[in-house]
Amino acid sequence: MKKNLITMITVIITLSLAVLGFVLGGFEFSKLQLETLLILAAICAFSVLFCFIVGELTMNNSQVDKLWSILPIAYAWVMAIKGGMDLRIVIMAVLITLWGIRLTYNFAKKGAYSIKFWSGEEDYRWVVLKNNPKLNKRWKWGLFNFFFISLYQNALILAITLPLLAVMESTVALNVFDILVAVLLFGFIVLESVADRQQMAFQTKKYELLKKEKDLSKLPSPYNKGFNTQGLWGRSRHPNYFSEQSIWVVLYLFTISAGVTTHFLFNWTLVGSMLLILLFIGSSKFSESITLKKYPEYENYINKVSKYVPLRKYKD
Repeated sequence: MKKNLITMITVIITLSLAVLGFVLGGFEFSKLQLETLLILAAICAFSVLFCFIVGELTMNNSQVDKLWSILPIAYAWVMAIKGGMDLRIVIMAVLITLWGIRLTYNFAKKGAYSIKFWSGEEDYRWVVLKNNPKLNKRWKWGLFNFFFISLYQNALILAITLPLLAVMESTVALNVFDILVAVLLFGFIVLESVADRQQMAFQTKKYELLKKEKDLSKLPSPYNKGFNTQGLWGRSRHPNYFSEQSIWVVLYLFTISAGVTTHFLFNWTLVGSMLLILLFIGSSKFSESITLKKYPEYENYINKVSKYVPLRKYKD
């Protein structure tokens, strides 16, 4: 009950911030910003069609997952070039590039990419959803694929990068606050890298042990649980998700430094990071429901460890 209440409060706050950013932020675009937005929208539209068509033909619906870490880099440098390589935008683009390269490499190590670009490892959550009675009809899955997987997620990928568009016409010079924001954002990239590395090391070792001993319960601790409770994962159930969300919220802070926010520091580009948080709330809940079915001890872990912010240390 307490966890559901916290989730509900988080959703309400996030939605409220998204609405405030949308309503109070204003939509006054310069000619340059409109030209740039049209280019970005064209790339996004092509990506939507690609993900939908390839996903339908191959039934591998991880096409958007493969592009999740690549498209923001493309969007960022389009805005940097159109913005005359302004130093603030270049710093933002470089940080997004570092984030994207690391995440793409990490995803590639899981077998997500292939010479046959349409193949590769499919996210296990799509496989589970395809068998859901509400979506297991071919036409129902097709609609879900188009509207949520392909359209919504591609639009969200574009939306989270739009703080770069907002600062394109800023007349405020690069300042100390920009540097602090850049350092903070880089810190979350490092944190996400550490979390992903710890998770991959744990899972790799677990499956190595399972090749010798098929019974999970007979593996040495902590591998016998089936899920990671070490390092950052001993203080947060999703330290990678926490870092990912924080990266895009912090990116928004550049718009404050650039002086393009109004009405209590709001502008419309806040919508992207807020919608991302909502996506992760749903995604993490779904992932945990799957893990609970696989590993009985996970419920105890849920009760002892924070969902996102690394706080309480897990004790067996």
